[in-house]
Amino acid sequence: MNRSWTLHRIFFFALLLTGSAATRAAAEDKPAVIRIGFPGVGVGNRPVSGGSALATAHLRGMFEEEFKKDGIAIKWSFLRGAGPAMNELYANGLVDFSTLGDLPSVIGRASGLSYRMLAVANVRGNIYVAVPADASTQSVAHLKGKRIAVAKGTATHLAGLKIFEKFGLSAKDLKLINMERNAAQLALATGDIDALLSGSDTLRIRDQGTARVVFSTRGAGPEQTSNSGFLGSSEFIAKYPELTKRVLKVYIKASKWVAETNPTQLYQLWTKSGTTFSSYREDLQNEDLKYRFSPLIDPYIAARYKLQIEEAKRLGLIRQTFKFEDWAHTGPLQQALKELSLEGYWQPRGLDGKPAGADPQHASKTSAASAPVAVAEH
Repeated sequence: MNRSWTLHRIFFFALLLTGSAATRAAAEDKPAVIRIGFPGVGVGNRPVSGGSALATAHLRGMFEEEFKKDGIAIKWSFLRGAGPAMNELYANGLVDFSTLGDLPSVIGRASGLSYRMLAVANVRGNIYVAVPADASTQSVAHLKGKRIAVAKGTATHLAGLKIFEKFGLSAKDLKLINMERNAAQLALATGDIDALLSGSDTLRIRDQGTARVVFSTRGAGPEQTSNSGFLGSSEFIAKYPELTKRVLKVYIKASKWVAETNPTQLYQLWTKSGTTFSSYREDLQNEDLKYRFSPLIDPYIAARYKLQIEEAKRLGLIRQTFKFEDWAHTGPLQQALKELSLEGYWQPRGLDGKPAGADPQHASKTSAASAPVAVAEH
């Protein structure tokens, strides 16, 4: 009897320990932190960005609010090294989600980095070519043999090469200097470079009187503009599918807030990055912000990325290509949109980057109908 009772007690306590271990394992089946990255910094290297849905979510504390009930912290990384530095974080397993421009993500994927495109961050991002305010240069064509600063390996780099080709110049005709935005703006002011390639913050230094814009893609077609995506680590996606969907829900809500907020309020929020209100207003003039920052992976973004993959190969920036459909992972985005009852909120963009289907809220800004792009799921 005593021996039998002892065995029962041992068995009982073993069950308790097993149950406790299972409970702890279930409680621990989530990360202590979700790591989100930005391929850039604000003016003066401040750890703030503007001009995107992810920047909006950061500035409004939306991820922190969503995950505080889970005890999950949010860690933000802002990288002076832009896209190439973000690829290094992914390569070393130090980031879970980020925005990333088309060229660095193409380079990363072609190099074997394990991340997926989950949504879109921005389309038709404008590129500006600026020279010192007192320079005699009047055209991009006059920059042959000149010192031009650009952050190499970024979306601006690829767009810039195509802009130069438009004016009959190849990379061999130029002295391209690898330089991040803040350093390039300072170098332009001191005369250490002859021109720079950058985004909308170029308008700020123009207004300060230190630069003159000789070319921009504003108002033109999408050929020389840049695009960017919202990416996720393949490891995180596979390990935490529900958390991935929740991350996307926050991202979608931020995109919707951008679409519905008065631009004055939106641009004022983004000025915390150091880029001026007037720069955002001018850069996005006549733009439908709902579709400029739509998260949909649609025919426009598929076509642009397929072209950028081929262009990166043609220009010697990657050695091998890949299929965009094998890289885009639309399942979590579609599920998140459905659960938020926002499946029809954004219409797919057509090949010009503008809404292609009927959109009652933006009816005057739509054109012919188009269907969403089909991508492979894995």
